[in-house]
Amino acid sequence: MVFQTGDEEWVLMSRVASGDESAIAELYDRFGALVFKAARQVLTSRAESEDASQEIFVRLWKTADRFDPRRARLVTWVMLIARRHLIDRLRRKVSRPEVLGLEADTESTFVSTKQAKAPVQPVEANQALRARIQELPELQREVIERAYLQGFTLREVSEQLDAPLGTVKSALSRGLARLRERLGDAEQHLA
Repeated sequence: MVFQTGDEEWVLMSRVASGDESAIAELYDRFGALVFKAARQVLTSRAESEDASQEIFVRLWKTADRFDPRRARLVTWVMLIARRHLIDRLRRKVSRPEVLGLEADTESTFVSTKQAKAPVQPVEANQALRARIQELPELQREVIERAYLQGFTLREVSEQLDAPLGTVKSALSRGLARLRERLGDAEQHLA
Protein backbone atom coordinates (compact mmCIF):
# COMPACT_ATOMS: atom_id res chain seq x y z
CA MET A 1 0.00 0.00 0.00
CA VAL A 2 1.38 3.40 -1.01
CA PHE A 3 0.74 6.26 1.42
CA GLN A 4 -0.03 9.71 0.11
CA THR A 5 1.13 12.82 1.91
CA GLY A 6 -2.25 13.26 3.65
CA ASP A 7 -2.13 9.68 4.90
CA GLU A 8 1.39 10.14 6.27
CA GLU A 9 0.38 13.38 7.97
CA TRP A 10 -2.72 11.75 9.48
CA VAL A 11 -0.62 8.85 10.80
CA LEU A 12 1.87 11.30 12.33
CA MET A 13 -0.87 13.31 14.04
CA SER A 14 -2.57 10.13 15.26
CA ARG A 15 0.72 9.15 16.89
CA VAL A 16 1.04 12.66 18.38
CA ALA A 17 -2.52 12.42 19.75
CA SER A 18 -1.66 9.13 21.44
CA GLY A 19 1.34 10.75 23.17
CA ASP A 20 4.07 9.07 21.11
CA GLU A 21 7.17 11.09 22.06
CA SER A 22 9.01 10.28 18.83
CA ALA A 23 6.02 11.60 16.83
CA ILE A 24 5.95 14.79 18.90
CA ALA A 25 9.69 15.19 18.29
CA GLU A 26 9.14 14.62 14.55
CA LEU A 27 6.36 17.25 14.51
CA TYR A 28 8.68 19.70 16.25
CA ASP A 29 11.56 18.91 13.89
CA ARG A 30 9.34 19.55 10.88
CA PHE A 31 7.65 22.74 12.07
CA GLY A 32 9.59 24.15 15.03
CA ALA A 33 11.57 26.69 13.02
CA LEU A 34 8.50 27.81 11.07
CA VAL A 35 6.42 28.30 14.23
CA PHE A 36 9.26 30.16 15.97
CA LYS A 37 9.71 32.43 12.94
CA ALA A 38 5.99 33.27 12.97
CA ALA A 39 6.15 34.01 16.70
CA ARG A 40 9.26 36.14 16.28
CA GLN A 41 7.55 38.25 13.60
CA VAL A 42 4.71 39.06 15.98
CA LEU A 43 6.21 39.17 19.48
CA THR A 44 8.72 41.62 20.86
CA SER A 45 11.34 39.39 22.45
CA ARG A 46 13.09 36.15 21.69
CA ALA A 47 12.15 34.73 25.10
CA GLU A 48 8.48 35.54 24.54
CA SER A 49 8.68 33.92 21.09
CA GLU A 50 10.22 30.78 22.56
CA ASP A 51 7.48 30.59 25.21
CA ALA A 52 4.78 31.08 22.59
CA SER A 53 6.32 28.38 20.37
CA GLN A 54 6.31 25.93 23.25
CA GLU A 55 2.68 26.78 24.05
CA ILE A 56 1.76 26.30 20.39
CA PHE A 57 3.25 22.81 20.34
CA VAL A 58 1.39 21.92 23.52
CA ARG A 59 -1.80 23.11 21.83
CA LEU A 60 -0.93 21.06 18.72
CA TRP A 61 -0.43 17.99 20.89
CA LYS A 62 -3.74 18.53 22.72
CA THR A 63 -5.69 19.04 19.48
CA ALA A 64 -3.85 16.50 17.30
CA ASP A 65 -6.89 14.25 17.13
CA ARG A 66 -8.79 17.04 15.30
CA PHE A 67 -6.41 17.12 12.33
CA ASP A 68 -8.16 16.13 9.10
CA PRO A 69 -5.92 15.79 6.01
CA ARG A 70 -8.97 16.09 3.75
CA ARG A 71 -9.52 19.66 4.93
CA ALA A 72 -5.94 20.99 4.98
CA ARG A 73 -2.32 20.01 4.70
CA LEU A 74 -0.50 19.61 8.00
CA VAL A 75 1.63 22.73 7.51
CA THR A 76 -1.53 24.79 6.97
CA TRP A 77 -3.16 23.34 10.07
CA VAL A 78 -0.04 23.90 12.20
CA MET A 79 0.23 27.52 11.07
CA LEU A 80 -3.49 28.12 11.67
CA ILE A 81 -3.12 26.89 15.26
CA ALA A 82 0.03 29.02 15.65
CA ARG A 83 -1.66 32.11 14.25
CA ARG A 84 -4.70 31.72 16.49
CA HIS A 85 -2.49 31.26 19.53
CA LEU A 86 -0.41 34.33 18.69
CA ILE A 87 -3.53 36.46 18.15
CA ASP A 88 -4.92 35.26 21.49
CA ARG A 89 -1.62 36.08 23.15
CA LEU A 90 -1.54 39.58 21.65
CA ARG A 91 -5.13 40.24 22.71
CA ARG A 92 -4.40 39.12 26.27
CA LYS A 93 -1.31 41.30 26.34
CA VAL A 94 -3.26 44.37 25.20
CA SER A 95 -6.22 43.79 27.52
CA ARG A 96 -4.16 43.11 30.66
CA PRO A 97 -1.66 45.63 32.00
CA GLU A 98 1.68 44.18 32.95
CA VAL A 99 2.28 43.65 36.65
CA LEU A 100 5.43 45.01 38.20
CA GLY A 101 7.89 42.27 39.01
CA LEU A 102 10.66 42.09 41.55
CA GLU A 103 13.36 41.77 38.95
CA ALA A 104 14.00 45.54 38.68
CA ASP A 105 15.82 46.07 41.96
CA THR A 106 15.24 43.45 44.64
CA GLU A 107 17.61 45.03 47.17
CA SER A 108 16.00 48.46 47.03
CA THR A 109 13.03 49.33 49.24
CA PHE A 110 11.90 52.34 47.21
CA VAL A 111 10.21 52.51 43.84
CA SER A 112 11.87 54.71 41.27
CA THR A 113 9.87 57.13 39.12
CA LYS A 114 10.44 54.93 36.09
CA GLN A 115 9.09 51.85 37.94
CA ALA A 116 6.07 53.78 39.26
CA LYS A 117 5.10 54.62 35.68
CA ALA A 118 5.49 51.02 34.47
CA PRO A 119 1.78 50.02 34.67
CA VAL A 120 0.94 52.87 32.26
CA GLN A 121 3.38 51.63 29.61
CA PRO A 122 1.11 48.98 28.06
CA VAL A 123 -1.55 51.61 27.32
CA GLU A 124 1.08 54.00 25.95
CA ALA A 125 2.67 51.18 23.95
CA ASN A 126 -0.74 50.22 22.55
CA GLN A 127 -1.41 53.84 21.53
CA ALA A 128 2.04 54.10 19.96
CA LEU A 129 1.47 50.86 18.05
CA ARG A 130 -1.90 52.03 16.73
CA ALA A 131 -0.37 55.37 15.70
CA ARG A 132 2.43 53.57 13.84
CA ILE A 133 -0.09 51.28 12.11
CA GLN A 134 -1.93 54.38 10.85
CA GLU A 135 1.33 55.63 9.28
CA LEU A 136 1.70 52.51 7.11
CA PRO A 137 0.75 52.44 3.42
CA GLU A 138 -2.95 51.65 2.96
CA LEU A 139 -2.64 47.98 1.94
CA GLN A 140 -0.20 47.14 4.74
CA ARG A 141 -2.39 48.96 7.27
CA GLU A 142 -5.57 47.22 6.08
CA VAL A 143 -3.97 43.76 6.16
CA ILE A 144 -2.51 44.20 9.66
CA GLU A 145 -5.71 45.64 11.08
CA ARG A 146 -7.90 42.91 9.59
CA ALA A 147 -5.54 40.00 10.34
CA TYR A 148 -4.27 40.93 13.81
CA LEU A 149 -6.81 43.30 15.28
CA GLN A 150 -9.99 41.86 13.77
CA GLY A 151 -8.86 38.20 13.65
CA PHE A 152 -9.53 37.41 9.98
CA THR A 153 -7.44 34.76 8.21
CA LEU A 154 -5.16 35.94 5.41
CA ARG A 155 -7.40 34.16 2.91
CA GLU A 156 -10.40 36.09 4.25
CA VAL A 157 -8.45 39.35 4.06
CA SER A 158 -7.49 38.47 0.49
CA GLU A 159 -11.15 38.00 -0.40
CA GLN A 160 -12.27 41.14 1.46
CA LEU A 161 -9.69 43.30 -0.30
CA ASP A 162 -10.05 41.48 -3.62
CA ALA A 163 -6.26 41.04 -3.71
CA PRO A 164 -4.17 37.94 -4.45
CA LEU A 165 -3.22 35.94 -1.35
CA GLY A 166 0.49 36.36 -2.15
CA THR A 167 0.07 40.14 -2.24
CA VAL A 168 -1.68 40.08 1.14
CA LYS A 169 1.09 37.93 2.66
CA SER A 170 3.77 40.25 1.28
CA ALA A 171 1.94 43.33 2.57
CA LEU A 172 1.67 41.73 6.02
CA SER A 173 5.36 40.83 6.08
CA ARG A 174 6.48 44.29 4.91
CA GLY A 175 4.07 46.03 7.28
CA LEU A 176 5.24 44.05 10.32
CA ALA A 177 8.89 44.70 9.43
CA ARG A 178 8.19 48.42 9.08
CA LEU A 179 6.34 48.48 12.42
CA ARG A 180 9.24 46.75 14.18
CA GLU A 181 11.66 49.32 12.73
CA ARG A 182 9.50 52.31 13.65
CA LEU A 183 8.74 51.07 17.15
CA GLY A 184 12.42 50.33 17.71
CA ASP A 185 13.32 53.86 16.57
CA ALA A 186 10.70 55.35 18.90
CA GLU A 187 12.05 53.40 21.89
CA GLN A 188 15.60 54.61 21.15
CA HIS A 189 14.42 58.24 21.07
CA LEU A 190 12.67 57.84 24.44
CA ALA A 191 15.71 56.27 26.12
